[in-house]
Amino acid sequence: MSSVQERDDRRAGMVCIPAGHARLGSARHYPEEAPVREVDVAAFWIDTHPVTNRAFGRFVRETGYVTVAERPLDPAQYPGVDPKALKPGALVFKKPRGRVHLDDWTNWWVYTPGAQWRRPDGKNNVFKGKQDHPVVNVAFEDAQAYANWAGKDLPTESEWEYAARGGLDGAEFVWGDEFTPGGRYMANTWQGEFPLENLAADGFEGTSPVGSFPPNNFGLFDMAGNVWEWTTDWYPASGLPAKTKSCCVAGDAQAREASFDPALPNVRIPRKVVKGGSFLCAPNYCLRYRPAARQPQMIDTAAVHIGFRCVVREP
Repeated sequence: MSSVQERDDRRAGMVCIPAGHARLGSARHYPEEAPVREVDVAAFWIDTHPVTNRAFGRFVRETGYVTVAERPLDPAQYPGVDPKALKPGALVFKKPRGRVHLDDWTNWWVYTPGAQWRRPDGKNNVFKGKQDHPVVNVAFEDAQAYANWAGKDLPTESEWEYAARGGLDGAEFVWGDEFTPGGRYMANTWQGEFPLENLAADGFEGTSPVGSFPPNNFGLFDMAGNVWEWTTDWYPASGLPAKTKSCCVAGDAQAREASFDPALPNVRIPRKVVKGGSFLCAPNYCLRYRPAARQPQMIDTAAVHIGFRCVVREP
């Protein structure tokens, strides 16, 4: 196969994002999104939708890859935890039975042994009706392994947000400033009181098949809601976004060291930036289905609301 054909094959199912100047971030919502900053972004290609269970399954079949959520856990990484309790698994969302304090995520997140990408809830197999849903329960290492296999990479935070905005400078959402224009839901998010009641007015209570909602102006689907997506940027302990896109990219040892959670001094697991929000984001708790929104995620974490998409950069 020629190098030109290989390049074209890699770009199948992708959209070319033109080079441009953009204002990223927001000063209207959560403090970690500020300040608004200006960046220049080079042209690149990005997947039109998150990587699906079908695509990830092909990767696993061809390589024999074993995800982080399926591997034995290292007791040294979890001081104070009984080694017998360290069984492979992932974080699964479970509705509490009554009202709970929203400042304690353990009220609805349950570490579930046996939960992994094939069985996000630890029970039901994704190959029974969910092959076209985003793959979830993938840690950062899993996403990077898939990208390497596909001859691609993961996006930086700047690339991801620039693509998500679709040319709408400063807009609240990836489609504009109105959440439900004309009464139409534009993304898979939570309607109702989180975490008790999801009215599923958008048609979905969990993940949705990719492409179930309208694309943004660049032709990209699910840049808001459905699943959070990994980026290569380290999340600084300060919570503030990097001033330049070269400050916190993967491989920067200083930025990696600065990404540990200061609230957990005994847990030495670095954190990356995830973007886009998920089906669990609700106005009363996590209004983060917006392009400016960002949050930290430990790189070893596999959770039922985190997926990814890939990019190909121009030489």
